[in-house]
Amino acid sequence: MSDAEWAFFEPFMHSIRGRGGRPAGDHRLVLDGVFWIARTGAQWRDLPAEFGKWSSVYRQFRRWTLAGLWEMVLEALNESGAAPNQVQMIDSTVTRAIIHCPAGHCVSNVPREEAAGAKGGPPKEGFGRSKGGFTTKIHLITNAHGLPIKAEISPGQCSDYTGYDLLQDEDLPDPKVFIADRGYDANAIREDVEGKGGIAIIPGRSNRKKQPFLDPFVYALRNQIERCFNKLKNARRLATRYDKTANSYLDFIHIVSARLWIKKFVNRT
Repeated sequence: MSDAEWAFFEPFMHSIRGRGGRPAGDHRLVLDGVFWIARTGAQWRDLPAEFGKWSSVYRQFRRWTLAGLWEMVLEALNESGAAPNQVQMIDSTVTRAIIHCPAGHCVSNVPREEAAGAKGGPPKEGFGRSKGGFTTKIHLITNAHGLPIKAEISPGQCSDYTGYDLLQDEDLPDPKVFIADRGYDANAIREDVEGKGGIAIIPGRSNRKKQPFLDPFVYALRNQIERCFNKLKNARRLATRYDKTANSYLDFIHIVSARLWIKKFVNRT
């Protein structure tokens, strides 16, 4: 981590440090350890000793996760005005989930409320069942620069309509232009975008009797979110899900997303 990156993260470390917690001066090394885990996808026990005791780094990561640090960081980056949010785009990608369980607790024994198929909506831990095993779907909204605005996860079999609903938040800026593929072609989504004063650039499904107008030059901007997914999956902790809890996996998405912002702006100043 560069000095410029640490200068950005340090105030957030101070803002949530609990009473009697690790001194803020040690947090830079812990943060480097978390970044190493995100990049390599290694198990916490394989963390090199130069970052400190693996259990201490993991416990601090969980404290930051439960305190909502990483979501706070991503919100601050979006509110900074460094990249305009008038143009937004949405998409999703499916990742394979691999759960390492203790002996005698097979992956197939994940509780039903944590896997797909439970009543009452998407399961809280975001595991979907398929013939190939467990999957998780990442839902993402980015700006025109391909920088993440908001991310959520769901079981792998959830539709893009569900992902759109998960991503809606009162704190999100209203888009002037909203770009999506035809997987999001629904009257409810179009009406929601237009109700916020935006224009929906979404190709119509083949069964639509009246196809909506589609500006091909504006729609071509959607490649930015595809590139964003490619960059996110360079972090092996995201390309394959190894985290059992939804908040840990989602916060690794937030961590890598924040570093994309920093790579584009902070490290170039």
